[in-house]
Amino acid sequence: MRGRIVVAGLAGLLVSGCAAEAEPVAVPPPAPIAVDVAAASSGGACRLLDFAVIEQAVKVRFDVAAASERGDTHTCVVRGEGATLPELTLSVTETTIDKSSFGADVVPDKAATVTGLGQQAYRRTTAAASGHGPVAEVGWLATDGRMATLSWTAARDSERSAAEKLTGDLVALAKKVDTRAL
Repeated sequence: MRGRIVVAGLAGLLVSGCAAEAEPVAVPPPAPIAVDVAAASSGGACRLLDFAVIEQAVKVRFDVAAASERGDTHTCVVRGEGATLPELTLSVTETTIDKSSFGADVVPDKAATVTGLGQQAYRRTTAAASGHGPVAEVGWLATDGRMATLSWTAARDSERSAAEKLTGDLVALAKKVDTRAL
């Protein structure tokens, strides 16, 4: 008799395990994790830039960088994730020109002289053009056989006076760019 009770109990347990499965519980997907990626991870001239250093100099936070290399020229463009403008562009080109050739052939007319940056340097602004605001630019002949340009393209509705003021910040940023690191 005990054997029948044990068999009946086991049969009951087995049958109860075959009952309808419980409805699965929906679990929301995990929230995406935002990861700060360094500008340098884009390669090219971006290796010479750091988002935090840029933000400290120009008071704007950028978080997207793209690099390009063509021949002896290395370029980096940084932007904010949600906006096309403003953008900051660094271009570095290997060169054999000297200081006098740089002054005669590269420095634009009406550009202001910058001291304490490379062998020779200039700064200037240009007027707004179709699709963008004014452009602030700093160019210099580095001491290592490289020529560099750092330019800020402002949003369409920006004032030229703001871009002119920004050239001072770009000079400070340019002084932190070590073109030898390319």
